[in-house]
Amino acid sequence: PRAPPPPCPGAAVSQVTVRDALNQALDEELERDERVFLLGEEVAQYDGAYKVGGGRARAGSGARAGPDCLCPAPQISRGLWKKYGDKRVIDTPISEMGFAGIAVGAAMAGLRPVCEFMTFNFSMQAIDQVINSAAKTCYMSAGSIAVPIVFRGPNGASAGVAAQHSQCFAAWYGHCPGLKVVSPWSSEDAKGLLKASIRDDNPVVMLENELLYGVPFEVSEQAQSKDFIVPIGKAKIERQGTHVTLVSHSRPVGHCLEAAAVLAKEGVECEVVNLRTIRPMDIETVEASVVKTNHLVTVEGGWPQFGVGAEICARIMEGPAFNYLDAPAVRVTGADVPMPYAKILEDNCIPQVKDIIFAVKKTLNI
Repeated sequence: PRAPPPPCPGAAVSQVTVRDALNQALDEELERDERVFLLGEEVAQYDGAYKVGGGRARAGSGARAGPDCLCPAPQISRGLWKKYGDKRVIDTPISEMGFAGIAVGAAMAGLRPVCEFMTFNFSMQAIDQVINSAAKTCYMSAGSIAVPIVFRGPNGASAGVAAQHSQCFAAWYGHCPGLKVVSPWSSEDAKGLLKASIRDDNPVVMLENELLYGVPFEVSEQAQSKDFIVPIGKAKIERQGTHVTLVSHSRPVGHCLEAAAVLAKEGVECEVVNLRTIRPMDIETVEASVVKTNHLVTVEGGWPQFGVGAEICARIMEGPAFNYLDAPAVRVTGADVPMPYAKILEDNCIPQVKDIIFAVKKTLNI
Protein backbone atom coordinates (compact mmCIF):
# COMPACT_ATOMS: atom_id res chain seq x y z
CA PRO A 1 0.00 0.00 0.00
CA ARG A 2 1.23 3.47 -0.90
CA ALA A 3 1.70 6.37 1.50
CA PRO A 4 -1.17 8.88 1.42
CA PRO A 5 -0.52 12.41 0.14
CA PRO A 6 0.38 15.14 2.67
CA PRO A 7 -2.51 17.14 4.15
CA CYS A 8 -3.34 20.69 3.13
CA PRO A 9 -1.33 23.23 5.18
CA GLY A 10 -3.21 24.56 8.19
CA ALA A 11 -5.92 21.88 8.16
CA ALA A 12 -6.73 20.02 11.38
CA VAL A 13 -6.01 16.39 10.51
CA SER A 14 -5.55 13.04 12.18
CA GLN A 15 -4.46 9.58 11.03
CA VAL A 16 -7.35 7.14 10.47
CA THR A 17 -7.13 3.72 8.84
CA VAL A 18 -9.61 2.76 6.13
CA ARG A 19 -10.91 0.02 8.44
CA ASP A 20 -11.66 2.52 11.22
CA ALA A 21 -13.22 4.98 8.76
CA LEU A 22 -15.65 2.29 7.59
CA ASN A 23 -16.42 1.33 11.18
CA GLN A 24 -17.14 4.96 12.06
CA ALA A 25 -19.45 5.31 9.07
CA LEU A 26 -21.42 2.18 10.02
CA ASP A 27 -21.65 3.25 13.66
CA GLU A 28 -22.85 6.75 12.80
CA GLU A 29 -25.47 5.56 10.32
CA LEU A 30 -26.78 2.81 12.65
CA GLU A 31 -27.16 5.49 15.32
CA ARG A 32 -28.71 8.03 12.96
CA ASP A 33 -31.39 5.82 11.35
CA GLU A 34 -33.07 2.88 13.08
CA ARG A 35 -33.93 1.37 9.68
CA VAL A 36 -30.24 0.65 8.99
CA PHE A 37 -28.98 -2.81 9.86
CA LEU A 38 -25.97 -4.96 8.97
CA LEU A 39 -25.92 -8.58 7.87
CA GLY A 40 -23.34 -11.02 6.57
CA GLU A 41 -21.02 -13.81 7.58
CA GLU A 42 -19.41 -13.24 11.00
CA VAL A 43 -20.33 -9.53 11.17
CA ALA A 44 -21.79 -9.82 14.68
CA GLN A 45 -20.26 -11.98 17.42
CA TYR A 46 -16.90 -12.33 15.67
CA ASP A 47 -16.81 -8.54 15.01
CA GLY A 48 -16.51 -8.98 11.26
CA ALA A 49 -14.39 -10.96 8.86
CA TYR A 50 -12.31 -7.88 8.24
CA LYS A 51 -13.37 -6.32 11.52
CA VAL A 52 -15.16 -3.59 9.54
CA GLY A 53 -17.84 -5.60 10.29
CA GLY A 54 -17.09 -9.08 8.84
CA GLY A 55 -15.18 -12.39 9.58
CA ARG A 56 -12.34 -14.69 8.61
CA ALA A 57 -11.90 -16.34 5.25
CA ARG A 58 -14.33 -19.23 5.13
CA ALA A 59 -13.19 -22.76 5.73
CA GLY A 60 -12.09 -24.36 2.48
CA SER A 61 -11.88 -21.05 0.63
CA GLY A 62 -8.21 -21.56 -0.12
CA ALA A 63 -7.48 -18.05 1.14
CA ARG A 64 -3.97 -17.37 2.34
CA ALA A 65 -3.41 -14.45 4.68
CA GLY A 66 -1.64 -11.50 3.14
CA PRO A 67 0.44 -8.89 5.02
CA ASP A 68 -2.66 -6.97 6.08
CA CYS A 69 -4.80 -10.06 6.72
CA LEU A 70 -3.13 -11.80 9.63
CA CYS A 71 -5.33 -13.34 12.33
CA PRO A 72 -7.19 -11.75 13.90
CA ALA A 73 -8.50 -10.54 10.55
CA PRO A 74 -9.09 -6.81 9.92
CA GLN A 75 -12.20 -5.77 11.88
CA ILE A 76 -14.71 -3.42 10.26
CA SER A 77 -17.94 -4.04 12.22
CA ARG A 78 -15.92 -4.18 15.43
CA GLY A 79 -18.00 -3.42 18.51
CA LEU A 80 -21.25 -2.82 16.64
CA TRP A 81 -23.02 -6.04 17.70
CA LYS A 82 -22.43 -5.32 21.38
CA LYS A 83 -23.68 -1.75 20.92
CA TYR A 84 -26.74 -2.36 18.73
CA GLY A 85 -27.72 -5.98 19.39
CA ASP A 86 -28.94 -8.97 17.39
CA LYS A 87 -31.65 -7.13 15.44
CA ARG A 88 -29.30 -4.54 13.97
CA VAL A 89 -26.15 -6.61 13.40
CA ILE A 90 -26.97 -10.09 12.11
CA ASP A 91 -24.72 -13.11 11.55
CA THR A 92 -25.83 -15.17 8.57
CA PRO A 93 -25.11 -18.69 7.33
CA ILE A 94 -22.57 -19.13 4.53
CA SER A 95 -25.18 -18.62 1.81
CA GLU A 96 -24.76 -15.45 -0.23
CA MET A 97 -27.85 -16.09 -2.35
CA GLY A 98 -29.90 -16.51 0.82
CA PHE A 99 -28.80 -13.53 2.88
CA ALA A 100 -28.55 -11.20 -0.13
CA GLY A 101 -32.16 -12.13 -0.96
CA ILE A 102 -33.22 -11.45 2.64
CA ALA A 103 -31.50 -8.06 2.47
CA VAL A 104 -33.16 -7.12 -0.83
CA GLY A 105 -36.58 -8.08 0.53
CA ALA A 106 -35.95 -6.03 3.66
CA ALA A 107 -35.01 -3.02 1.53
CA MET A 108 -38.21 -3.39 -0.51
CA ALA A 109 -40.13 -3.43 2.77
CA GLY A 110 -38.63 -0.11 3.90
CA LEU A 111 -35.47 -1.00 5.82
CA ARG A 112 -31.94 0.04 4.78
CA PRO A 113 -29.71 -3.04 4.91
CA VAL A 114 -25.94 -3.07 4.57
CA CYS A 115 -25.10 -6.49 3.15
CA GLU A 116 -21.46 -7.57 3.49
CA PHE A 117 -19.83 -10.04 1.15
CA MET A 118 -16.69 -11.47 2.73
CA THR A 119 -15.18 -10.81 -0.70
CA PHE A 120 -16.95 -9.71 -3.87
CA ASN A 121 -15.83 -12.91 -5.51
CA PHE A 122 -18.52 -14.57 -3.40
CA SER A 123 -21.11 -12.06 -4.65
CA MET A 124 -21.31 -14.18 -7.80
CA GLN A 125 -23.30 -16.62 -5.67
CA ALA A 126 -25.86 -13.83 -5.21
CA ILE A 127 -25.63 -12.04 -8.54
CA ASP A 128 -29.27 -12.78 -9.39
CA GLN A 129 -30.32 -10.98 -6.21
CA VAL A 130 -28.02 -8.02 -6.90
CA ILE A 131 -28.89 -7.54 -10.58
CA ASN A 132 -32.35 -9.00 -11.23
CA SER A 133 -33.89 -8.18 -7.85
CA ALA A 134 -32.12 -5.11 -6.47
CA ALA A 135 -30.99 -3.21 -9.58
CA LYS A 136 -34.12 -3.60 -11.73
CA THR A 137 -37.02 -3.40 -9.28
CA CYS A 138 -37.39 0.39 -9.15
CA TYR A 139 -37.54 0.56 -12.96
CA MET A 140 -39.83 -2.44 -13.34
CA SER A 141 -42.23 -1.07 -10.71
CA ALA A 142 -42.39 2.32 -12.47
CA GLY A 143 -40.62 3.89 -9.49
CA SER A 144 -43.09 2.66 -6.88
CA ILE A 145 -40.66 0.28 -5.11
CA ALA A 146 -37.29 1.60 -3.96
CA VAL A 147 -34.49 -0.76 -2.96
CA PRO A 148 -32.19 1.23 -0.62
CA ILE A 149 -29.48 -1.36 -0.02
CA VAL A 150 -25.68 -1.34 0.15
CA PHE A 151 -23.65 -4.36 -0.93
CA ARG A 152 -20.13 -3.87 0.42
CA GLY A 153 -16.90 -5.79 0.96
CA PRO A 154 -13.36 -6.22 -0.38
CA ASN A 155 -12.87 -6.29 -4.15
CA GLY A 156 -9.99 -7.05 -6.49
CA ALA A 157 -6.67 -8.75 -5.79
CA SER A 158 -5.56 -9.27 -2.21
CA ALA A 159 -2.32 -11.18 -1.57
CA GLY A 160 -1.76 -14.82 -2.42
CA VAL A 161 -5.40 -15.83 -2.84
CA ALA A 162 -5.17 -16.92 -6.50
CA ALA A 163 -7.63 -16.77 -9.38
CA GLN A 164 -11.00 -17.38 -7.71
CA HIS A 165 -10.48 -14.68 -5.06
CA SER A 166 -8.75 -11.90 -7.01
CA GLN A 167 -11.23 -10.43 -9.51
CA CYS A 168 -12.12 -6.76 -9.75
CA PHE A 169 -15.87 -6.32 -10.16
CA ALA A 170 -15.88 -2.59 -11.03
CA ALA A 171 -16.56 -3.26 -14.73
CA TRP A 172 -19.01 -6.12 -13.96
CA TYR A 173 -21.30 -4.05 -11.76
CA GLY A 174 -20.59 -0.75 -13.50
CA HIS A 175 -22.12 -2.33 -16.62
CA CYS A 176 -25.58 -2.64 -15.05
CA PRO A 177 -28.21 0.15 -15.07
CA GLY A 178 -30.10 0.47 -11.81
CA LEU A 179 -26.98 0.19 -9.64
CA LYS A 180 -24.66 2.83 -8.28
CA VAL A 181 -21.08 1.62 -7.92
CA VAL A 182 -18.45 3.29 -5.71
CA SER A 183 -14.77 2.42 -5.26
CA PRO A 184 -12.95 4.29 -2.45
CA TRP A 185 -9.21 4.81 -2.08
CA SER A 186 -8.57 6.83 1.08
CA SER A 187 -10.12 6.79 4.55
CA GLU A 188 -12.05 9.96 3.66
CA ASP A 189 -13.39 8.25 0.52
CA ALA A 190 -14.36 5.15 2.49
CA LYS A 191 -16.25 6.94 5.24
CA GLY A 192 -17.93 9.54 3.05
CA LEU A 193 -18.96 7.14 0.30
CA LEU A 194 -20.32 4.52 2.72
CA LYS A 195 -22.44 7.11 4.51
CA ALA A 196 -23.71 8.49 1.20
CA SER A 197 -24.46 4.95 -0.02
CA ILE A 198 -26.48 4.05 3.09
CA ARG A 199 -28.54 7.23 2.74
CA ASP A 200 -29.15 6.71 -1.00
CA ASP A 201 -32.52 5.31 -2.09
CA ASN A 202 -30.91 3.21 -4.83
CA PRO A 203 -28.97 -0.05 -4.55
CA VAL A 204 -25.26 0.73 -4.20
CA VAL A 205 -22.31 -1.63 -4.68
CA MET A 206 -19.31 -0.48 -2.62
CA LEU A 207 -16.05 -2.05 -3.79
CA GLU A 208 -13.39 -1.76 -1.09
CA ASN A 209 -9.81 -3.07 -1.15
CA GLU A 210 -8.60 -5.49 1.51
CA LEU A 211 -4.98 -4.33 1.25
CA LEU A 212 -6.07 -0.79 2.14
CA TYR A 213 -7.98 -1.69 5.33
CA GLY A 214 -4.95 -1.28 7.61
CA VAL A 215 -3.48 1.76 5.81
CA PRO A 216 -3.70 5.09 7.69
CA PHE A 217 -4.61 8.26 5.80
CA GLU A 218 -4.73 11.88 6.89
CA VAL A 219 -8.37 12.78 7.57
CA SER A 220 -9.48 16.38 8.01
CA GLU A 221 -11.57 17.62 10.90
CA GLN A 222 -14.47 18.14 8.49
CA ALA A 223 -14.34 14.50 7.37
CA GLN A 224 -14.61 13.34 10.98
CA SER A 225 -17.99 15.04 11.36
CA LYS A 226 -21.12 12.87 11.55
CA ASP A 227 -22.60 15.01 8.77
CA PHE A 228 -19.73 14.37 6.35
CA ILE A 229 -20.50 12.54 3.10
CA VAL A 230 -18.72 12.17 -0.24
CA PRO A 231 -21.25 12.76 -3.05
CA ILE A 232 -21.77 9.70 -5.23
CA GLY A 233 -20.80 10.47 -8.83
CA LYS A 234 -18.10 13.05 -8.10
CA ALA A 235 -14.40 12.41 -8.80
CA LYS A 236 -11.57 14.12 -6.93
CA ILE A 237 -8.34 15.66 -8.21
CA GLU A 238 -5.71 14.19 -5.87
CA ARG A 239 -2.78 15.97 -7.52
CA GLN A 240 -2.72 18.91 -9.93
CA GLY A 241 -0.64 18.62 -13.10
CA THR A 242 -0.25 19.98 -16.60
CA HIS A 243 1.39 17.29 -18.78
CA VAL A 244 -0.73 14.14 -18.49
CA THR A 245 -3.96 12.99 -16.81
CA LEU A 246 -3.85 9.77 -14.75
CA VAL A 247 -7.32 8.39 -13.97
CA SER A 248 -7.72 5.58 -11.47
CA HIS A 249 -9.83 4.20 -8.62
CA SER A 250 -9.24 2.20 -5.43
CA ARG A 251 -5.71 1.09 -4.52
CA PRO A 252 -4.08 2.03 -7.87
CA VAL A 253 -4.72 5.72 -7.03
CA GLY A 254 -1.82 5.40 -4.59
CA HIS A 255 0.35 3.87 -7.31
CA CYS A 256 -0.50 6.83 -9.57
CA LEU A 257 0.51 9.34 -6.90
CA GLU A 258 3.81 7.53 -6.37
CA ALA A 259 4.45 7.45 -10.12
CA ALA A 260 3.60 11.16 -10.33
CA ALA A 261 6.14 11.92 -7.59
CA VAL A 262 8.86 10.04 -9.50
CA LEU A 263 7.98 11.68 -12.81
CA ALA A 264 7.92 15.15 -11.22
CA LYS A 265 11.67 14.77 -10.59
CA GLU A 266 12.05 14.37 -14.36
CA GLY A 267 9.98 17.47 -15.09
CA VAL A 268 6.72 15.69 -15.91
CA GLU A 269 3.71 16.96 -13.94
CA CYS A 270 0.88 14.41 -13.74
CA GLU A 271 -2.69 15.28 -12.79
CA VAL A 272 -4.12 12.38 -10.75
CA VAL A 273 -7.89 11.87 -10.84
CA ASN A 274 -9.44 9.60 -8.20
CA LEU A 275 -12.72 8.44 -9.79
CA ARG A 276 -14.28 7.34 -6.45
CA THR A 277 -17.51 6.44 -8.31
CA ILE A 278 -17.61 3.98 -11.21
CA ARG A 279 -21.33 4.46 -11.94
CA PRO A 280 -22.46 7.17 -12.51
CA MET A 281 -19.03 8.13 -13.83
CA ASP A 282 -17.87 11.73 -13.44
CA ILE A 283 -16.62 12.02 -17.00
CA GLU A 284 -16.83 15.83 -16.83
CA THR A 285 -13.93 16.01 -14.37
CA VAL A 286 -11.87 13.68 -16.57
CA GLU A 287 -12.70 15.72 -19.68
CA ALA A 288 -11.69 18.98 -18.00
CA SER A 289 -8.36 17.46 -16.99
CA VAL A 290 -7.69 16.08 -20.48
CA VAL A 291 -8.47 19.49 -22.00
CA LYS A 292 -5.77 20.91 -19.70
CA THR A 293 -3.09 18.22 -20.11
CA ASN A 294 -3.80 16.92 -23.66
CA HIS A 295 -2.83 13.36 -22.62
CA LEU A 296 -4.65 10.50 -20.89
CA VAL A 297 -3.53 7.34 -19.08
CA THR A 298 -6.05 5.15 -17.22
CA VAL A 299 -4.96 2.77 -14.45
CA GLU A 300 -6.94 -0.11 -12.93
CA GLY A 301 -6.40 -3.49 -11.34
CA GLY A 302 -9.06 -5.25 -13.41
CA TRP A 303 -8.79 -7.02 -16.73
CA PRO A 304 -8.36 -4.91 -19.90
CA GLN A 305 -11.24 -6.12 -22.10
CA PHE A 306 -14.45 -4.11 -21.52
CA GLY A 307 -12.83 -2.54 -18.44
CA VAL A 308 -13.25 0.78 -16.65
CA GLY A 309 -10.33 2.25 -18.60
CA ALA A 310 -11.90 1.11 -21.87
CA GLU A 311 -15.10 2.95 -20.93
CA ILE A 312 -13.22 6.13 -20.03
CA CYS A 313 -11.31 6.06 -23.33
CA ALA A 314 -14.54 5.55 -25.29
CA ARG A 315 -16.30 8.40 -23.49
CA ILE A 316 -13.35 10.74 -24.11
CA MET A 317 -13.27 9.76 -27.80
CA GLU A 318 -17.00 10.44 -28.16
CA GLY A 319 -16.91 13.78 -26.34
CA PRO A 320 -15.42 17.25 -26.77
CA ALA A 321 -12.12 16.41 -25.03
CA PHE A 322 -11.07 14.13 -27.92
CA ASN A 323 -10.06 17.14 -29.99
CA TYR A 324 -7.60 18.17 -27.27
CA LEU A 325 -5.67 14.88 -27.19
CA ASP A 326 -2.13 15.13 -28.58
CA ALA A 327 -1.60 11.33 -28.44
CA PRO A 328 -3.72 8.20 -28.16
CA ALA A 329 -5.01 7.38 -24.67
CA VAL A 330 -3.15 4.52 -22.97
CA ARG A 331 -4.58 1.92 -20.56
CA VAL A 332 -2.65 0.32 -17.70
CA THR A 333 -4.57 -2.73 -16.44
CA GLY A 334 -4.23 -6.09 -14.79
CA ALA A 335 -2.92 -8.88 -17.01
CA ASP A 336 -5.52 -10.60 -19.20
CA VAL A 337 -5.19 -13.94 -17.35
CA PRO A 338 -6.68 -15.56 -14.25
CA MET A 339 -4.62 -14.49 -11.24
CA PRO A 340 -1.66 -16.82 -10.57
CA TYR A 341 -0.91 -17.96 -7.02
CA ALA A 342 2.89 -17.53 -7.11
CA LYS A 343 3.88 -14.14 -5.73
CA ILE A 344 6.29 -13.19 -8.52
CA LEU A 345 3.61 -13.96 -11.12
CA GLU A 346 0.96 -12.16 -9.08
CA ASP A 347 3.15 -9.03 -8.94
CA ASN A 348 3.47 -9.12 -12.71
CA CYS A 349 -0.30 -9.39 -13.14
CA ILE A 350 -1.08 -6.26 -11.13
CA PRO A 351 -0.17 -2.75 -12.35
CA GLN A 352 2.97 -1.47 -10.64
CA VAL A 353 4.40 2.04 -10.38
CA LYS A 354 6.96 1.23 -13.08
CA ASP A 355 4.14 0.28 -15.46
CA ILE A 356 2.46 3.64 -14.96
CA ILE A 357 5.73 5.51 -15.50
CA PHE A 358 6.33 3.53 -18.71
CA ALA A 359 2.80 4.34 -19.97
CA VAL A 360 3.21 8.05 -19.23
CA LYS A 361 6.51 8.21 -21.08
CA LYS A 362 4.98 6.30 -23.97
CA THR A 363 2.04 8.68 -24.36
CA LEU A 364 4.35 11.73 -24.00
CA ASN A 365 6.86 10.16 -26.42
CA ILE A 366 9.81 10.64 -24.05
